[in-house]
Amino acid sequence: MNDLVNRQWCVASKPDGAVKESDFQFAVGPKPVIGAGQFLVRSWYLSVAPVMRRYMIDGAGIEKPVLPGEVMIGRGVGEIVESNNSDWPTGTIVQGKLGWQDYAVADGAPGSLMFKVKQTAAPVSTALGVLGMTGFTAYCGLIDIGQPKAGETVVVSGAMGGVGTIAVQIARILGCRVIGIAGSDAKCSVLTEKLRCHAAINYRDESVPEALTRCAPDGVDIFFDNVGGPILDDVLAVINRRARVISAGRISEYLKDEPYRLRNWGQIGAQRALMRGFFIYDYEPMFTEAERTMATWIAEGKLTYQEDILEGLEMMPKALIRLYEGKNIGKQIVRV
Repeated sequence: MNDLVNRQWCVASKPDGAVKESDFQFAVGPKPVIGAGQFLVRSWYLSVAPVMRRYMIDGAGIEKPVLPGEVMIGRGVGEIVESNNSDWPTGTIVQGKLGWQDYAVADGAPGSLMFKVKQTAAPVSTALGVLGMTGFTAYCGLIDIGQPKAGETVVVSGAMGGVGTIAVQIARILGCRVIGIAGSDAKCSVLTEKLRCHAAINYRDESVPEALTRCAPDGVDIFFDNVGGPILDDVLAVINRRARVISAGRISEYLKDEPYRLRNWGQIGAQRALMRGFFIYDYEPMFTEAERTMATWIAEGKLTYQEDILEGLEMMPKALIRLYEGKNIGKQIVRV
């Protein structure tokens, strides 16, 4: 990397259907100059997430839409290499909204969602996965909404994605019976053999309702849903009394113009169940607890993590596309 320039991926056009490499444009500009109170972060690793397609279209209701010509937004982890802010000194490792680029300017102000990486139990890349927003999503959603109790049955969809691989392990660590849903036999093998799920369902090759009857004969107490759509419908059909349904993501819906219409939504009322969505940044007060707890589990060998790393900033569009194609094994990131 040339330390005097800033390579960037900008949005070229709003996606029409599936995200394509032509929706992005590579650009090279000068290295940014920081002002008073600001600091400069050099990106080490950048993250991609399914919601990014929505960022390019309408902001997903949580961000300002990224317009053509603007740098694509996204979280990253890196090192502060220049600083005019004593609270954020040179050499500090941080994670935050760095964007798809070599360098990002920040000020660390409240609400900026810039965080110092404090743990030393795992590589810094985990600040984008198990010990970052991905892991925090699994931890906060499961602990706060799911409130798992030992012996309960937990089903996780998108179980081999970044959030899913962490959610299944947290549920297992807390003594639950865990069933993962994924899209290939290879992924299901990882779920049962490496992540120690009690069962795994390949939704592409078998009937999910029949598999749920076999794997969860006593019903489902907690459903950590990352995909929405028909799989959500199938699990709703077998939830138990006072079940908790955690709506963490809807990746099956992101490329569709019309949303899937649930048939079994009535089960929520019939079973006195809870179905709740959440926005991870609302859980900022829990982040320190989540990082500390999961770092301890990693150090103790209780929690493992899956990273799917592509090499080079030029791979950013391909990394995002891999998510929608279901090719990633664990958290998809790019080493800049």
